[in-house]
Amino acid sequence: MTLHDLPAVNAALNSLSAVFLALGFIFIKRGNKIAHRNCMIAAFTTSIVFLACYLTYHATVKTVTHFVEPAWFRPIYLGILLTHTVLAVVIVPLILMTLYRARRQDFEGHKRIARWTWPLWMYVSVTGVGVYLMLYRIFPQP
Repeated sequence: MTLHDLPAVNAALNSLSAVFLALGFIFIKRGNKIAHRNCMIAAFTTSIVFLACYLTYHATVKTVTHFVEPAWFRPIYLGILLTHTVLAVVIVPLILMTLYRARRQDFEGHKRIARWTWPLWMYVSVTGVGVYLMLYRIFPQP
């Protein structure tokens, strides 16, 4: 494996995070708190590994792939990338607050913030995979 494989690894980690988030949601709706906790910890851990790989890639590989072709799709790609990037920054403190409240067993506070954290985190995970697919697989850039 080389550094140039990291975008695919990052997409896989985002996919895995989304799967853990979805399972965690299902488990809490069914009242299985232990399975919910385990899935959310796995989603958090997967996201931390993603962040380490993402930062390693961008700190090491100095070239940036720009979305150029097809020109008609570029505004759609940039819109998705913009929302993904902004929410990826916003979600970090929300995730930390949500986990902190669960750890303190403040489950009412946890539920209040998780109503915002979960969909934003899911969006960031899914759009991260989408950005990878658009940039490297569906419309590979010249």
